[in-house]
Amino acid sequence: MAAPQFLDTDTGRSLAYHLTPASGDATAPMVVFLGGLKSDMEGTKAIHLEAWTKARGLGFLRFDYSGHGESSGTFEEGCIGDWHQDTLAAVQALTKGQILPVGSSMGGWQALLLARALPERVAGLVTIAAAPDFTEDGYWANFTDAQKAELETRGQVELPSDYMEPYVITNRMIEDGRTHLVLRDPLVLSMPVRCLQGTADTAVSTETALRLLDHATCADMRLQLVKDADHRFSDPACLALIETAVAEVLGLSGADAIS
Repeated sequence: MAAPQFLDTDTGRSLAYHLTPASGDATAPMVVFLGGLKSDMEGTKAIHLEAWTKARGLGFLRFDYSGHGESSGTFEEGCIGDWHQDTLAAVQALTKGQILPVGSSMGGWQALLLARALPERVAGLVTIAAAPDFTEDGYWANFTDAQKAELETRGQVELPSDYMEPYVITNRMIEDGRTHLVLRDPLVLSMPVRCLQGTADTAVSTETALRLLDHATCADMRLQLVKDADHRFSDPACLALIETAVAEVLGLSGADAIS
């Protein structure tokens, strides 16, 4: 596995990344993978999509947010706004022209923030178990009075995870999340959007996916519910669905669209 490169940002953070330049049509949008909370760029979906795009001559970027993977900082220091800054810095420094963000879980929220910040650069969106506004609707809304008090006094609480060690959720993450919500105000998406969601996902509900579909203003937005798929969405069948969604947004067809 090749060693990552590092981007030093204006915020003083150092972001680890892997960039595959386009070897085919240089005008085609570059695919940018945006990972989930406490995930890194070495996950199954990112690596699979990198190979898939490379085989088709497409450019591809994957990176670690600060406090994730090999980038600088610790997870507990970060928040949605910091990771949005990281995403903007990576896209603006490492890509040119049109991009196609593929956002998984928290990365789906980041993809929506990116589309709102740089609509002229985003040619389309693909989300996988997108988790917009989860700090407010998932965490804060379900905290007990005791957890809210602990957040106030200690500045953080620990939440169990189905996939790794407990999440440390800070008061800063909750308060910052409120300044980056996308489901409360108009959300205009002027590009094609494809959303994928598993019905057995215990981290992000189908209700969240339907709420996003209903809330956004978009002329070409589709949601595909996949029976019994979980939050990882990374078995061979799910990976094939991600390929299909990316191909559809890119306008690929025939041999270019299949493995």
